[in-house]
Amino acid sequence: MRPKTEQSLKRNRKQRELRGTQVNTKMLHTGSVWGFTGSTMTSLMFFWAMYKQFFPYHLQVHIEKYVYKLMGWVSSSIHIKFNEYSGEGLEKSEAYDSIRNYLSTKSTALGNRLKANESKNSKSLVLSLDDHETVEDVFQGVKVKWSSSVRENHNRSSTNRDKGFGERRYLTLSFHSRHREMITKTYLDHVLREGKEIGLKKRERKLFTNNSSHDWSSWRSGSKWSNVSFDHPATFESLAMDPKKKEEIKKDLIKFSKGKDYYKKVGKPWKRGYLLFGPPGTGKSTMISAMANFLGYDVYDLELTTVADNSELKKLMLDTKGKSIVVIEDIDCSLDLTGQRKKKKEEDEDEEDEEEKKEAEKKKYSKVTLSGLLNAIDGLWSACSGEKIIVFTTNFVDNLDPALIRRGRMDNHIEMSYCRFEAFKVLAKNYLEIESHDLYGEIKRLVEEVDMSPADVAENLMPKSEEEDVEICLKRLVMSLEEEKEKARKMAEEEEKNKAEKEAWRKKKRAENAEKKKTKEEEKRLKP
Repeated sequence: MRPKTEQSLKRNRKQRELRGTQVNTKMLHTGSVWGFTGSTMTSLMFFWAMYKQFFPYHLQVHIEKYVYKLMGWVSSSIHIKFNEYSGEGLEKSEAYDSIRNYLSTKSTALGNRLKANESKNSKSLVLSLDDHETVEDVFQGVKVKWSSSVRENHNRSSTNRDKGFGERRYLTLSFHSRHREMITKTYLDHVLREGKEIGLKKRERKLFTNNSSHDWSSWRSGSKWSNVSFDHPATFESLAMDPKKKEEIKKDLIKFSKGKDYYKKVGKPWKRGYLLFGPPGTGKSTMISAMANFLGYDVYDLELTTVADNSELKKLMLDTKGKSIVVIEDIDCSLDLTGQRKKKKEEDEDEEDEEEKKEAEKKKYSKVTLSGLLNAIDGLWSACSGEKIIVFTTNFVDNLDPALIRRGRMDNHIEMSYCRFEAFKVLAKNYLEIESHDLYGEIKRLVEEVDMSPADVAENLMPKSEEEDVEICLKRLVMSLEEEKEKARKMAEEEEKNKAEKEAWRKKKRAENAEKKKTKEEEKRLKP
């Protein structure tokens, strides 16, 4: 037994020594591998730094071009690059922005490194892929990769320096070559369409006004339009108007916004005109804001008096974007567009009022004609900027040239009338948060008899201090309505009196003329 035990102990000792030798050998091998890898990476980084620093830029371009060709021969992947800036003037690429919007949802969910930017056209932070980051996307079972890259701009032209392009960013789409047709014909259209919709939802809507043409080449702006954020709170729910009429307008707007294919089918540009007319204070401007908020459109407030001529007007209209409302308020006062088709009367300087002279002086700067305005809103140029609504407002619709407001130009004529009971109920709910009251019966009778604008009704309903309650506000409205009714009665009586006096004067003049005529005939008869 004893010799056997000594033999087994020796055998175990030899096995342990053998295993130790094997472990040491493996550790030495692993260490040598890591050492080789480290030295190789260090060498590569050194050569790369030397390459970037000392090789001329044009030589780098040629080398990289042939490297990419070599990679294309041995690789089955296809790569498509989308630059942030493109074109001769290096304008911001809409395709790049749409792709970035599309990838923002993917990168938020899947990306490890994100970049948060504050965009002047967005109402929230924009999350996107950080530089040199990659994210995967799956479309119809096909996996693709998007990567974000940046490189230094070596083009030192004055244009680039002025725009401050120190770096060039681009997105690269990579996919297997067997999916080429599906990616180029279906997937990219899907990405651009979805990205555009995401951008429209996230964008901050703007209110634009046109600059004078003297400022178009200014170093400060250089733009045809100036803009601010559009934050008007008006909605159709808060608009003082008959609910049935509001519902009709909303349905019309929805039909238009979804009518791209329909307008193409019938052969019309995708635009629609609205004429808002009525007395002052009836909510024409509020209606425009409600339309813009309902559709999510930008608003372009076009001031015709600052437009030099028809050519400038066309350029301004071409510089507007789709999903927008172009507004010309008080068009009957903007320019002398009402009588250009009529035969002009001879001017009598002695009878022209001083106020009319001043107004004429203001309008001398602009040489926009009725024909030029018609061509800009409804001619060949009107089809160049996509989905658009054009709105004219006026207090005196009868003063406008029929050619300006005919159907096809101003498709929907909306009368903004005085406040009636249905509109009053909307205002009472907005300002006093009530839907019924004991005074409603009397108010209903008065608003149907008296012409008072919604603006005046709203002013009476608005509490002027913390002590004023619903009762006080409604009684103030009743009092104002009764005063307006009394004024209207007195005015009607005065008009009737003036009418009677004029009629009596006419009768007297007719009688005098008849007497004179009779006298002349008598004198003529008595002459030899």
